[in-house]
Amino acid sequence: MKNVSENDRYFRYGMAIVLIVLAYVWTWWLLIPAVIMIITGYRKVCHFYQIFGISTCKLEEKK
Repeated sequence: MKNVSENDRYFRYGMAIVLIVLAYVWTWWLLIPAVIMIITGYRKVCHFYQIFGISTCKLEEKK
């Protein structure tokens, strides 16, 4: 069941890029959340959203 909207995906990709740049400049540990954001954006499923019952998808997208 998908629970990540298109806008949320783009936000996750953007934040992942920022974290990758910061990981290059600061510390490599920031690559871990960056990879998680890329994976959840690609799969359109966020497990934290599932735990709390949140969905950013429109009603038509949930089908």
